[in-house]
Amino acid sequence: MAERNGLEGKLMTVEQAVARFVRDGSQIAVGGFTINRNPMALVYEIARRRVRDLHLVVHSNGQALDVLVGAGCVGRLEIAYGGNGRFAPTCFRFRKAVERGEFLVEDYTNNQMTLRFLAGALGVPFIPSKSGLGTDVLAREGFPPDVRGRDGVAPHKAHLMADPFDHGEDQVALLPALTPDVALLHAQQVSTDGTVRIRGLTFADLEQCKAATTVVVTCEEIVPASFLKLEPDRNSLPPFLVDAVVPVTYGAHPTACPYFYDYDPAHLNLYKAAAKDDDQWPVYLEEWVYGVESWDAYLDKVGGAQLARIRANTVAGYAPGLDRR
Repeated sequence: MAERNGLEGKLMTVEQAVARFVRDGSQIAVGGFTINRNPMALVYEIARRRVRDLHLVVHSNGQALDVLVGAGCVGRLEIAYGGNGRFAPTCFRFRKAVERGEFLVEDYTNNQMTLRFLAGALGVPFIPSKSGLGTDVLAREGFPPDVRGRDGVAPHKAHLMADPFDHGEDQVALLPALTPDVALLHAQQVSTDGTVRIRGLTFADLEQCKAATTVVVTCEEIVPASFLKLEPDRNSLPPFLVDAVVPVTYGAHPTACPYFYDYDPAHLNLYKAAAKDDDQWPVYLEEWVYGVESWDAYLDKVGGAQLARIRANTVAGYAPGLDRR
């Protein structure tokens, strides 16, 4: 008996998904963590389309964040951390833009950002936490008063109050929920009924998707629904949460997609050299983003030999013996 295809109306190209769901001023949540599972195919297309004034909300992102900031796509950012591991403990274009005051930034702790997405996923307006109490993270706001309370910006960074269940002796911070317009995610597999499976750590990706109005998932492959039903406990998102599915091999490059490929140290070193240099940065954008007409053309430019080097061992999940210098 043939399986019912639940992807009807959801299956798209990178170009179609970005054109349909990502607009100037959108609040966008980007999945992945530092150099793991960043939705890079979508990010490059956003940059190519010269989308502007995005309100980016991320947990601890890296390459995707840096490209979007460096391409001038971001107007506001709420973040816990932005870095590419040893390649950039703090992302270079992100750091330069913050130091120059080129966009607005509000910082939270890692725990706080995860909780804010969780609040959005639960459908509650705020969530209590003790994270950050007594620190400047809660004492200092990054957004000016004139942007507060509109266009997806919370009226306050946080609200401090006495714990009502502890006779007022302890203080808690109420953190505003995040409900992004769009969540962008890269996963290893999506089934023909639209179920999403992420292998390895999910970071804050699931909370981001459950909190968002629209969810766009790029994936390495489409597999039969019966295959993912063999081990349903390993599945990550149900079909009804997903609005667009974009099959795109190596769609997280140069970041890693565990069990499919490792991060690409050669490209990340190339990127590092360009991102540190204001003169070389426009050259990188032109060569690797604006001047590349499609994701297939991008992968051709990376080269089959290099893609083979980073191919992951399907048991270990990474590429043993990869030169990571």
